[in-house]
Amino acid sequence: MHLETKRAHFTTPLYLESGRILEPYDIVYETYGKLNEDKSNVILVCHALSGSHHAAGRYEGDRKAGWWDGLIGPGKAIDTDRFFVISSNVIGSCFGSTGPMSEQYLSNEPYRMKFPVVTVKDMVKAQMNLLSSLGIHSVQSIIGGSMGGMQALQFAVDYPNFAKSIIALAATYATRPWAIAFNKVAIEAIRRDPRFNNGNYAKDAFKEHGCDGLAIGRIAGHISYLSPASMEEKFAKKYVATDGLFELFGRYEVERYMEYNTNNFSRIFDPLSYLYIVKAINTFNLSRGYESLHDAVSRIKADTHLISFKGDMLFFPEEMAHLANMLKRNGQSYSYHEIDSDYGHDAFLVELDKFDYIISDILKGL
Repeated sequence: MHLETKRAHFTTPLYLESGRILEPYDIVYETYGKLNEDKSNVILVCHALSGSHHAAGRYEGDRKAGWWDGLIGPGKAIDTDRFFVISSNVIGSCFGSTGPMSEQYLSNEPYRMKFPVVTVKDMVKAQMNLLSSLGIHSVQSIIGGSMGGMQALQFAVDYPNFAKSIIALAATYATRPWAIAFNKVAIEAIRRDPRFNNGNYAKDAFKEHGCDGLAIGRIAGHISYLSPASMEEKFAKKYVATDGLFELFGRYEVERYMEYNTNNFSRIFDPLSYLYIVKAINTFNLSRGYESLHDAVSRIKADTHLISFKGDMLFFPEEMAHLANMLKRNGQSYSYHEIDSDYGHDAFLVELDKFDYIISDILKGL
């Protein structure tokens, strides 16, 4: 598979939903496959909170492939023998696109907490500018899970003539209090970490030892991404063999798993970026800027395909079902699939075999 990572630099201002301006800004993106002559074979893939532009394939030295490698590639559900796939890193992230630790224009100092709050709508607008700069004015499909699904839905509402189809997985029409409450654990843990220092830390300050606040907050996130059934199956009540049962800080296997994964994560993900992206997720609401959710959804012209997961404890299936029912009442083209899964929210990243055929069938029909 032909894999390339590129950076686009924009000097024209990006007018944000908050009224602030981001200027200049960069977007890092990755492409797979070959763009045809009339640029009519494009699929845009959108990433979730902790994701990046690296959605598939491997670079030399990579320990693991991109986060949706099982879906993207020659002969896979998102077939790069047929489609030219673009995956861009959202603004606010820490993987190359302009974010809070990027240097301000005419300064060597990072934005830090002077970086403007960005929303999912802003992320989508920036990606539209990227695609326009590449001479791409329509796409075959926009696909994403979780925050990526939010972006796909926002594209469908804000730019109704841009995509032929939308495929949103494990997402919602508006972030609910349950999800915001989980995110609050991470926000407060990061803010109260002394080394966070109100955002005044040096670049790569946490590369070696990680950010304790982010690690703790990520534990809460991890719990929301899984489900009771998946935890029971994976860990049961197993105790770490080298830890004493009656040691105060002796651990069960589930505790060790949380420590290992969250500590590693806190070394590679910038805590300020985490705060900004969580803010974007918390403020997501398809109806904002329109008279109502019905008014927003009524704008959609793309064939809209919604996929939820039965065990999702973060964005519940009924949230996607509500959108599906609205599309049905409006007579809009849609499909809705609730996947029988006990894995939890992260099923969209893990249990690909339960839904890859759905995506494959949708794309074959384009």
